[in-house]
Amino acid sequence: MLQGKRVLLIIAGGIAAYKSLELIRRLRDRGAAVRCVMTKAAAEFVTPLSVAALSENKVYSELFSLTDEAEMGHIRLSREADLLVVAPATADLMARMAAGMADDLAATTLIASDKPVLIAPAMNVMMWAHPATQANLATLAARGVRRVGPNSGYLADGEVGPGRMAEPLEIVAAIEKCLSDDQRLAGRRALVTSGPTREAIDPVRYLTNHSSGKQGHAIAAALAALGAETILVSGPTQEPTPTGVRLVAVESAREMLAATEASLPVDVAVMAAAVSDWRVETEASQKLKKDGKTPPLLRLTENPDILSTIAHRGNDRPALVVGFAAETENVVANAVTKRQRKACDWILANDVSIGTQTFGGDENTIHLVDANGVEDWPVMTKQEVAARLADRIATTLGAR
Repeated sequence: MLQGKRVLLIIAGGIAAYKSLELIRRLRDRGAAVRCVMTKAAAEFVTPLSVAALSENKVYSELFSLTDEAEMGHIRLSREADLLVVAPATADLMARMAAGMADDLAATTLIASDKPVLIAPAMNVMMWAHPATQANLATLAARGVRRVGPNSGYLADGEVGPGRMAEPLEIVAAIEKCLSDDQRLAGRRALVTSGPTREAIDPVRYLTNHSSGKQGHAIAAALAALGAETILVSGPTQEPTPTGVRLVAVESAREMLAATEASLPVDVAVMAAAVSDWRVETEASQKLKKDGKTPPLLRLTENPDILSTIAHRGNDRPALVVGFAAETENVVANAVTKRQRKACDWILANDVSIGTQTFGGDENTIHLVDANGVEDWPVMTKQEVAARLADRIATTLGAR
């Protein structure tokens, strides 16, 4: 949480500026005090009135405003924050930051500050890839400026590639990591599995499920924020790799098991991936075609049980093994049975039946099952679930 933390949000002029409104709301929900600086171009995309209403603070934009300088000079504005966040960080503002310019309030505030800076770049894919932008990025990184994103995908101009600003919840997670004084997991190693697996039927088709990887990736980010050396073994997903986390990308359940075992030893393993229970016994070497007569018969065989395999390890079993139980009925009862059968320490059960929007959604409702019973958690965002779980993991490992 960010209770009592002071964030100075600098909003530059880009289409992604609309996400800054959601970012302000998310920060306020977590208890942060938010002041905002807007460039002249930013006001072309979002209104200062909207920013002021959401932040509940005056918006600053003019370097040579006698009123603003009298009430809150740019030096105080930059020094009274715990963290400066630039979102979106345009190619232009990044270039001016790298050059040390002070030609408007945003740039002057940044160069006058003695506080950490986090940028969330957003721009056209060609602008992002340009050598000048990459050189500016390297310069800023060498000065200690931290970065979240950009993500890849469809951009506002119709092109596809890296350049999309990170989503507000991703930026919040990065902010929490920047401001965290809690490093209880420093010196610990954590392993998280995330996302779905894909089991090939033929060269173009596969068996999979609806898992987005949002919860697993959020858990990896939360563990890293507490100082853990975190390895994320993930099936195919659109989620960006969390800051400070080492990603091992896999496709199938067998690949995930191999990558998981290769990552041992670790202190804690959180098995959040939705692993396919079955795979096709024999993958077709060529695309299966319909002949208008009999559909192909797919003979299935069981995939390895990754959670059970890790929980039953010998000398290199993690001190804490946490599993997930995605259920559509008898959620808690099934989770209690699963924990005993798999021999893991905790099971986090959740309802993924139709209508819950757990798969792919931003919220989750967790029932934590351990040797002491069942603990029902309220509805929370997946980032909040991750933070609560990471806190419990840190407390448990610290007591051992």
